[in-house]
Amino acid sequence: MSKRMLLFLFMSAFAGTEAFSQKNDVLVKSPDKLLSVNVQLREGKAFYSVSYAGRSILEPSPLGLVSDLGDFSQQLQWAGNKRKTIREQYVLDRGKVSKVDYNANELRCAFLNAGRDTIEVLFRVSNRDVAFSYLIPQNGKGAVACTVEREVTGFDFPAATTTFITQQALPMTGWMRSKPSYEEPYSIEEAVGVPSQNKVGYTFPALFHVGGQAWALVSETGVADNYVGTRLSEGTADGLYTIAFPQNGENNGQGAASATAPLPFQTSWKTITVGKDLRPVVASTVATDVVKPLVKSEKVFSPGRATWSWIIWQDSSANYNDQVTYIDLAANLKAEYVLIDALWDKLTGKEKMAELARYAASKGVGLLLWYNSNGSWNDAPYTPKNRMNDRTVRREEMAWLQKIGIKGLKVDFFGGDKQVTMQLYHDILVDAAEFGLVVNFHGATLPRGWERMYPNWVSSEAVLASENLVFQQSFCDNYPQTATIYPFTRNAVAPMDFGPVFLNKRLSRTQQKGSIRRTTDAFEMATAVLFFSPVQHWGLTPDNLAGEPEYLLDFIRNVPTTWDETRLIDGYPGKYCVIARRKGSKWYVAAVNGEPQEKTLTIQLPMLANKEVSVIKDGEGQSSVLQKQKIGTSVTITLKKAGGAVLFN
Repeated sequence: MSKRMLLFLFMSAFAGTEAFSQKNDVLVKSPDKLLSVNVQLREGKAFYSVSYAGRSILEPSPLGLVSDLGDFSQQLQWAGNKRKTIREQYVLDRGKVSKVDYNANELRCAFLNAGRDTIEVLFRVSNRDVAFSYLIPQNGKGAVACTVEREVTGFDFPAATTTFITQQALPMTGWMRSKPSYEEPYSIEEAVGVPSQNKVGYTFPALFHVGGQAWALVSETGVADNYVGTRLSEGTADGLYTIAFPQNGENNGQGAASATAPLPFQTSWKTITVGKDLRPVVASTVATDVVKPLVKSEKVFSPGRATWSWIIWQDSSANYNDQVTYIDLAANLKAEYVLIDALWDKLTGKEKMAELARYAASKGVGLLLWYNSNGSWNDAPYTPKNRMNDRTVRREEMAWLQKIGIKGLKVDFFGGDKQVTMQLYHDILVDAAEFGLVVNFHGATLPRGWERMYPNWVSSEAVLASENLVFQQSFCDNYPQTATIYPFTRNAVAPMDFGPVFLNKRLSRTQQKGSIRRTTDAFEMATAVLFFSPVQHWGLTPDNLAGEPEYLLDFIRNVPTTWDETRLIDGYPGKYCVIARRKGSKWYVAAVNGEPQEKTLTIQLPMLANKEVSVIKDGEGQSSVLQKQKIGTSVTITLKKAGGAVLFN
């Protein structure tokens, strides 16, 4: 990010504020007065606490950071505070909602350290979210840049809190030393302070159940090329988690674990979404509320659905003939894209790829091509590689992609959260926007507000995704439970490229071997709505055209991938989930059962009252049935073990 852009963001954040007032203990509340943040200075250290409807969510938790310009974590003096009201409306074209009305109360606190340098902490409190960020001004001493070495930021939950969090991987571990890549399992209702397997903390987002009475989702947003991706430390027995910077070994040791940017310097935003139930967590837009667009483009970057041979047919399918088959499948399913995964450069080749792109265009289908991100930060051998890590080579490649009509790219195997890696994400997105290409990241970090910051970012993996259904029978066995966790965690803060919807009984090309699918067909249809991604890569195969009921295929032909409205109807992570999403006047309600026994739910659907709806629900075995019925304000549905349902009007 340019110094001019940083200065613009810094100054615009404070435009129109009142003069600083002098207090040692200040309170800021949400517009509805239910959510509050108290900031205090005690013995030279700054703290904040969070409460909701009178209940403690965070006990006094540390604030501050350590930089090369000074220590802003101790020996602080209060320099005052300012307040203002934030009212903003904006549009998301690749979101779980399309229009956002953001209202928040802002508190800006200033502190002086022992060297008489200033740090400011900016809090914004809406009716469901707390967001805060550190701001380091020029301080008048001639410095033009600042290096943040670490944060002391903490989140001190009451001891009775339980967790749904996913552990941080050790650097240079996993397949071909490609971790960390945000692909670890979640804890389920675990006590705070239980050590993680690797003893290096947890990645965002992290969900906390506070005393069985409230929920809090902690995450991070607003990281471009100006900061590192941070995470949570190991927790203490009484519930304190602090911010941790990247591990030195990430990115094969390349790049610093600290963050350096021009002054004035604004860090990432830490976010806390709070509610007495999980509805605010699912509905929250805080990841985009506190960021601004970084890249302008006149080009149109379209969401859509994609067929994808690799997920079932695997590596050998990146050849010309198999991709013709999948282009035909996409055309039949009215999918906008075909994703051609690794090894296309060897199995199809560039010359034939141009021909394939012309064939796809004749069918009304666009192609997305896979790339390895490498350089030398891991040993992942798949090609094409060494095309995305160098700016000159990358832009030459993107010019070729644009010339032959490719619509976008999937870039894989990043493995770290250092600033040099964040810079690479940013650079790929900026260059791709210029060439009119959408971008999807895999083996990658959590996206942090990117659907608003970049016009061409469409999705990221950053989750233990559907490839594991193919790789591990145990993942298939546990998938119903796992699927009920993601809507409240990873997918609550950003689009998630899971790659849903499988109808093959065995997940292999021949269906004579491979993992055995445990879920029902209705469950699989529900995941098309349950999991949100502006580009959805279906796990369907050509066999499904002849082997499945037409109403299932029709559902896939018409289900949207972006939404005007999203509501949680009911659910509990690890047990079940019912989510409703609206596109225009049409509602889609998805329900899945993550428990090992049949479940009957009565769900409130006032938006569908007295309307006729179509229902895809569990039938005999794994099969489904379609029925139409008129419902009142509620409806009762029965979900089999590993079962599901979809209702739509």
